[in-house]
Amino acid sequence: MPSCIHGGFKYGLLKPTYTLLNNLFLVFILNVVFFCLFQYTIWNFVPKNLFEQFRRIANFYFLVIFLVQLMIDTPTSPVTSGLPLFFVITVTAIKQGYEDWLRHKADNEVNGAPVFVVRSGSLVQTRSKNIRVGDIVRVAKDETFPADLALLSSDRGDGTCHITTASLDGETNLKTHYSVAETTVCQSVSQLESLQAVVECQQPEADLYRPLGPENLLLRGARLKNTKEIFGVAVYTGMESKMALNYKCKSQKRSAVEKSMNTFLIIYLGILLFEAILSTILKYAWQAEDKWDEPFYNQKTEQERNSSPILKFISDFLAFLVLYNFIIPISLYVTVEMQKFLGSFFIGWDLDLYHEESDQKAQVNTSDLNEELGQVEYVFTDKTGTLTENEMHFRECSINGTKYREVNGKLVPEGMTDDSPDGSTPHLLGEELLFLKAVSLCHTVQISYDQPDCPVGGGDPFSHANGFSSNHMEYYASSPDEKALVEATKRSTRVSLFALRYKLLHVLEFDSDRRRMSVILQTPSGNSTLPYTVCFKGLRTLVVACRHFSPEEYIDVDRHLNAARTALQQREERLQEAFSYIERDLHLLGATGVEDKLQDKVQETIEALRLAGIKVWVLTGDKHETAVSVSLSCGHFHRTMNILELLQQRSDNECAEQLRRLARRAIQKKAPKIKEDHVIQHGLVVDGASLSLALREHEKLFMEVCKNCSAVLCCRMAPLQKAKVVRLFKTSPEKPITLAIGDGANDVSMIQEAHVGIGIMGKEGRQAVRNSDYAIARFKFLAKLLLVHGHFYYIRIATLVQYFFYKNVCFITPQFLYQFFCLFSQQTLYDSVYLTLYNICFTSLPILVYSLFEQLVHPHVLQNKPGLYEIKCIHSFNIELHFTMFGNWTFGTLVFTVMVITVTLKLALETHFWTWMNHFVTWGSIAFYFIFSLFYGGIIWPFLHTQDMYFVFVHLLSSGSAWFAIIIIVITCLFPDVVKKIFYRHLSMLTLDCSEMKQRFLSSKIADKGF
Repeated sequence: MPSCIHGGFKYGLLKPTYTLLNNLFLVFILNVVFFCLFQYTIWNFVPKNLFEQFRRIANFYFLVIFLVQLMIDTPTSPVTSGLPLFFVITVTAIKQGYEDWLRHKADNEVNGAPVFVVRSGSLVQTRSKNIRVGDIVRVAKDETFPADLALLSSDRGDGTCHITTASLDGETNLKTHYSVAETTVCQSVSQLESLQAVVECQQPEADLYRPLGPENLLLRGARLKNTKEIFGVAVYTGMESKMALNYKCKSQKRSAVEKSMNTFLIIYLGILLFEAILSTILKYAWQAEDKWDEPFYNQKTEQERNSSPILKFISDFLAFLVLYNFIIPISLYVTVEMQKFLGSFFIGWDLDLYHEESDQKAQVNTSDLNEELGQVEYVFTDKTGTLTENEMHFRECSINGTKYREVNGKLVPEGMTDDSPDGSTPHLLGEELLFLKAVSLCHTVQISYDQPDCPVGGGDPFSHANGFSSNHMEYYASSPDEKALVEATKRSTRVSLFALRYKLLHVLEFDSDRRRMSVILQTPSGNSTLPYTVCFKGLRTLVVACRHFSPEEYIDVDRHLNAARTALQQREERLQEAFSYIERDLHLLGATGVEDKLQDKVQETIEALRLAGIKVWVLTGDKHETAVSVSLSCGHFHRTMNILELLQQRSDNECAEQLRRLARRAIQKKAPKIKEDHVIQHGLVVDGASLSLALREHEKLFMEVCKNCSAVLCCRMAPLQKAKVVRLFKTSPEKPITLAIGDGANDVSMIQEAHVGIGIMGKEGRQAVRNSDYAIARFKFLAKLLLVHGHFYYIRIATLVQYFFYKNVCFITPQFLYQFFCLFSQQTLYDSVYLTLYNICFTSLPILVYSLFEQLVHPHVLQNKPGLYEIKCIHSFNIELHFTMFGNWTFGTLVFTVMVITVTLKLALETHFWTWMNHFVTWGSIAFYFIFSLFYGGIIWPFLHTQDMYFVFVHLLSSGSAWFAIIIIVITCLFPDVVKKIFYRHLSMLTLDCSEMKQRFLSSKIADKGF
């Protein structure tokens, strides 16, 4: 068995394996990965979850109140605080435990995937987590590599294999890897079992390509393509694999509403402390007179007379604190979490967000940010694969000075129509044929055949040229441009045209410095080289050229290439010299133009976001010309927009001066905007190098320019720069809500940095989706996600939070005012059972159902009028208090009855979208209160020590004056709300009309500009 030597690290609960080699004690971890950020295990769930929950202000506060009730004599029973606290802690723990179990389950699916390992002279099936460093693993076609493997051999005679690394770097191209030369012939299990070898490599590091070279190392997460099977030896496993080392754990995001909740809790805690201190002071003010300090009906004990005044003051203060403690809504957190968790299912259930072609529905990875979707001010989007399909389509080419375009699968000179009846390619002369041959041969495209009896690798690739349907062929390319061009030549030419054999001698691979690739082929008449080079134009353009070699020239070329490729030192430099020596004196044949097709309804989506007041930024790694062309075609820029450019800045001073010029131009254009009565919009184009200079010392100036621009395009961006731009606006003084959307691994940094990250389920792997907060199949779904779901979630959660504080203030304010009547004797107004069940049973379900189904405006109206996104009509809650004198418990029950009915009907008044569930919980809550009170007060319960409420509720309902008081007080309390609602409805109609007129005006002006 081979042994692979590298240093190891211990990770948490991973059990290491140990190897003793050459007197070195080496530690290797198991092949277990933790890609999901889970918090708990079976053993630490209870203590850790309790610690996390009691970090919340409300939970910790009620824990303190519960302990105070246990330690001192208080007006209410400890059950009134303990039972709601237990309920909230239990429900929250179940929810968090379930979500953490899902994260464990996702990792277990990866770690438990079946793999085949060479052991004891045969292939043994085991689980991925059982792979050890030094194991030889077999991977079949279309399977992912379970660990970082050094390629030993493949089923191909030359020891090569093809892979895609979409889950690692976002590239869907096909990459060729080569086996170790010494092990290429080891293609059977017996040969591999007898292999004795040592692999020396570096310590585990995040660099994807440095150790062993990119041609030998197969990285975990990559997928085997167009190769039947390979054998590789495990080099890095578990959290030492390069995919794990490059994985960045998602940071915990908190919504603005959640942050404001803590602020509200602190404010209401201050109100509570004020009421408790005021009541304590007023109590001692009343007791300054002897007749109130110790009345005849309430004589003090000897211990009370001799107790310390300070301790007595503290005890009274704590007693009032317990009496008023329900002003803090303990069930607020759990209701908000349930609303977010249950509400998130509506996104996945929305058929308008379902993409039928790919059979993908919207996905919610975190439910904590639902309301943030309704507050977005900036959208930062990737281009390739997000705005475009990431599918290259051949559009046109230039051959010998003549421009051709594709019509019905045939190349036709520009200005002519397709009139060839037999489907052949008309009028192709020598230069045209040579150009098509060059495009057909100068590539690294691999062909895969669907039939199982057809050879995958090796064999005769021309055996399928005759008698085999080309519909069964599938192309795999290292570049999408290559695939588009090969498919175009296949459509545009006849098979007999190229029924010749060409021998591939050398491939001069593409690199970013040369910006070209070449192949050297042997033809029946000699040798030739056919290189590509990249040209700069709006389309993705490639220049095609060739050079013919004599046999003597080829021998010299072959010698240069072999010497450079076998060099032990300065190999890269020598290869560049050899490539430059070969790629000279080229004969230009022509140029090709391919286009990345836009996704469906991208232009309409960007326009809807703009009308909603959301600014859209495009952040891409593409070159300037291509990025601007796509921005114009997708509607991000329009033709009459004043384009400002910050490009190719070389120094800080040069960049600062250009920013000042741009700022003056943007500000000077503002004055004519009103006078000419039309919209003047600016667009800004920035490249990566200039952006680095702008962010280094001129952030404020750069921000000033950007804020005066309607659209910004950043090209030649590195992934880290995308995150820096998002962070720049996220931390600006205005603190706008930002959203980032992308589909590739290079978009993960900005997706994690933004307040809301959205992944596109595209063709660049799933890494963006896994690291996002939400995932959708197409960019067009973003409009409904924000304009409809975001609007609803924000209105619902804001109303929920306000309503909770409203009903608790309504609940506890009568208790505070009642102390003036009972001379601050700490007499409770409500029964302990009512105190306990008020938030848990009597008033909890109506607001929860409201927060799940409420629709202030119909979804179609929100989509058709994006301007409504900026209008957030949040309900306000007023408190009206009225009292009627009865006996203590009767009066308290009357007040409680009025309170339950009033707060429930108040919510009913604010409900615009009624469902059967709204009716059920609204009227059912009131009915449940009456039924419960009848049973609670109408029966003597043996397990209760005291039953002060016995027959009180029945006696109350038997009184006509009580019914009259309930009806009059409820009507009086809700009457101002009814009047206000009528006034607001009239005002909102005017607002909607104004918004519609504004939207029509903007749309007409943009249409006049040729948008």
